[in-house]
Amino acid sequence: MHEFIVTYIREINTLYQTGLTTEHSFRPALQRLLTACTGFTVVNEQSHIDCGAPDLTLMNKQLPIAYIEAKDLEDGDLDGRKKNREQFDRYKASLDTIVFTDYLDFHLYEHGEWVQSVRLAEIQGNKIVLVGNASERCSNSQRLEAMTTDFISLMEHIRTARPQRITSASKLAQLMAGKARLLRDVIEQALIQDEQRADNSGERLRAFDRTELQGYMQAFQQVLIHDITPKQFADIYAQTIAYGMFAARLHDDTPDDFTRAEAANLIPKTNPFLRKIFQQIAGYDLDERIAWIVDDLVSAFAATDMQKVMQGFCKSTAQTDPMLHFYEDFLFRYDPQTKKQCGVYYTPQPVVDFIVRAVDHILRTDFGLPMGLADTQKVGTQPSSAAENSKSHPKTGAYPLRHRVQILDPATGTGTFLAQVVRQIKQNLGEQMGGWSHYVPEHLLPRLYGFELMMAPYTIAHLKLDMEINSGQRFQALQENDRSRSLLNSRLRVYLTNSLEEHNPDAGTLFGNYLAAEANAASEIKRDAPVMIVLGNPPYSVSSNNKGEWINHLLDDYKKNLNERNIQPLSDDYIKFIRLAQHYVERNGEGIVAYISNNSFIDGLIHRQMRSELMRVFDKIYILDLHGNTRKKETAPNGGKDENVFDIMQGVSINIFVKLPKK
Repeated sequence: MHEFIVTYIREINTLYQTGLTTEHSFRPALQRLLTACTGFTVVNEQSHIDCGAPDLTLMNKQLPIAYIEAKDLEDGDLDGRKKNREQFDRYKASLDTIVFTDYLDFHLYEHGEWVQSVRLAEIQGNKIVLVGNASERCSNSQRLEAMTTDFISLMEHIRTARPQRITSASKLAQLMAGKARLLRDVIEQALIQDEQRADNSGERLRAFDRTELQGYMQAFQQVLIHDITPKQFADIYAQTIAYGMFAARLHDDTPDDFTRAEAANLIPKTNPFLRKIFQQIAGYDLDERIAWIVDDLVSAFAATDMQKVMQGFCKSTAQTDPMLHFYEDFLFRYDPQTKKQCGVYYTPQPVVDFIVRAVDHILRTDFGLPMGLADTQKVGTQPSSAAENSKSHPKTGAYPLRHRVQILDPATGTGTFLAQVVRQIKQNLGEQMGGWSHYVPEHLLPRLYGFELMMAPYTIAHLKLDMEINSGQRFQALQENDRSRSLLNSRLRVYLTNSLEEHNPDAGTLFGNYLAAEANAASEIKRDAPVMIVLGNPPYSVSSNNKGEWINHLLDDYKKNLNERNIQPLSDDYIKFIRLAQHYVERNGEGIVAYISNNSFIDGLIHRQMRSELMRVFDKIYILDLHGNTRKKETAPNGGKDENVFDIMQGVSINIFVKLPKK
């Protein structure tokens, strides 16, 4: 090793003495040194660096092992306490093994913690020499021997290090959050570069001139979120990849290896949208600017013991739901502001239980359905669209029979309410559970719907329902290496869509086609499904980003004849979701709306027309006011503190609106 280090120091000294160097000038010499000392492939890709990746990547068998971030000679901040703090903190939080260097000093960090430092040389006058004080009574060879031993130790540590085994959900959430955050930043920077390239060309890019990332973002703009920004798209796509990997690894029967290609094959068929995305990610033409961090995610999941992470996922109590805890932990670590802006708050399990049981009770008592949510009764309904109307019987004019009790959670989140609906149905079936394998495809999947706009909870909802419907069989199958034991051979009807917005299916990219198919399937439900039950925990956001013409037109019913200066609070997302639910039930002619929501509509002055409209449409209205508004400073009946069931300032209530048939 001595000769490699001596050669390296000579190289950088020769370059340094020219007086014309930058921090990039020494990179090839460092690349040769690392290759010689580790035996790994050392990648120096400028397109990676320009998008926020470390300068060098050490690769072993096509997987990243460690990263090197190089600064200029005598940078003076390799501990990241001053000018490099933001970048270094980001890398330490996202990358398992990284070395910060100024080409002379090397600082190794693992999992965000300092491991060791080695200094090879120093600047004396106008040249670079081996480390050591000239007055010390030791020869150059002795100093070289000591320094070489330390450097070899550092390199050997990197070369022989094994990925940290991940066995807990919280640790996995932390790791995923760091890598997804880095991936988000890289994607955003890549999109900005692409936009600058288009601007510099002086003409609008043709479809086939766009990069893959540009095409994906355009598809989102056309199909899902019309005003999406590069930052927002980067956020969604990063979560798509991170949670896709999670879903794939969850279904992996071969824990000793994991690759991008394997991930594409392992995405469950119940989620065809995610599956098709990963067919692109698994390909050789994945954008090289993000491929390195995708491969880093692969390495992390390869080191994850999913059996241990999964323990308890099929068991929920009143205190905790591990799947929800995992998601909330991830989102908080990933971006607390995103959690707040999107109104993502964990719904306490007792609240979910109560709402689902209340709906089940009302179905039994007010609608004459003794099996409640498990009811399989079918009725002939006339769909609202012309396309569905054409499906009537050509001779009799009768319409196809459909399940009467059709259930929608329009803000599904992680699937908490739908999973509880499945549990309630199992309870109602009781001794009939022996026919569960027949019941699921015939009487459950055709009438259980969910809409979700955020990619992360959308994926978890699929996983959770997969677990719940299979009654824990997925976890048992993981233990017994039997992936065939699944009751879900067709897709779950949980869709990535904006519940409050119509869509444009005309998307010009392959990714766009995937999105269009997802949006079209959701639109069939929006247009034609005789939804009877609408339940869940809709988001609260007074500064709503949902400003589509369709939902605002519906909302006019809550605003008419109000002579008020400020009715903007009526555009809060939660009010839009109440109006949406009213629309479905009113169209169906009967049904139940069961939400936990912001409670400002109960006594708000500007909400009086909303209350009047709800009283006009529904025959019974139940309000369970949970209070909790910190601004009102109320006191509980027992004199105690008024506490909120959520960690928010706004008070909430459980609201159940019932529209009876033929009334």
